[in-house]
Amino acid sequence: MYTAHFGLREAPFGITPDTSFFFTSPHSQEALNTLLIAARNGEGFIKITGEVGTGKTLLCRKFMATLGDGFVTAYIPNPNLEPRTLMLALADELEIALEKDVDQHQLLKSINVRLLDLAREDKRVLLCLDEAQAMPVESLEALRLLTNLETEKRKLLQIVLFGQPELNRKLELDAIRQLAQRITFHYHLGPLSRDDLEYYLAHRLRIAGFSGARLFSRGAVRKLFSASRGIPRLVNILAHKALMLAYGQGRQSVSAANVGAAARDTLPARRRWWPWLAGASTLAAAAGLTWVLIR
Repeated sequence: MYTAHFGLREAPFGITPDTSFFFTSPHSQEALNTLLIAARNGEGFIKITGEVGTGKTLLCRKFMATLGDGFVTAYIPNPNLEPRTLMLALADELEIALEKDVDQHQLLKSINVRLLDLAREDKRVLLCLDEAQAMPVESLEALRLLTNLETEKRKLLQIVLFGQPELNRKLELDAIRQLAQRITFHYHLGPLSRDDLEYYLAHRLRIAGFSGARLFSRGAVRKLFSASRGIPRLVNILAHKALMLAYGQGRQSVSAANVGAAARDTLPARRRWWPWLAGASTLAAAAGLTWVLIR
């Protein structure tokens, strides 16, 4: 790997969400502030949307890590579940012991009892659902009914939906209009700006241990922004490939040509912005290096 060559402790541009690399761009900081304010105000439903690769999962993890001891969090990464299975997943996250063949009534009663117990301990319970656009309409409605659980003072359960823009269209359906009306805080997470990208690269390199002046040339940054359109996950993939190319050429910095080669390897296979989710691709570098992207 190129880490030692560039004086890095670790690879700076992985695509696995790692909160130590969280970058407080204007968009991400505003989204995090929105989440924290809404959660501390006790709002029932909160919604965060953003295109693929804009950092919703990383934001979710940073949010949960920032909440503090007054909150109990439950996280469901793939909520494409029918209502009963979703309730069972929530019960599991809340460490509720259930009978093997528990019926629906006892399942909901057990969840309610657990939520009441946590409320007596002055704990707020917050459920975060990633990829919420994939949720069946029936499961979204089940979530709305769960937020009816409350004391005289507050809701027993707060829910944060993280999803792609398709979530907005789903919430327009007449069948779940009551849920849409309950979303009092929402934020759309956009891509990085050109200036943000410069700071983003420097931030991730610094966290990874880089102590030099400039690793990506100005031309490389311009090319990277043009190719990625500021989508953080795509920035990470292209930057990682470009570093591999520069390393293979024995260079101490990344050039625009390195980024261009990385972009040509990554982008042509699809006409969309984000083809890189399709899996691994082979980078034929001038130095004869081959890199396989491992999620």
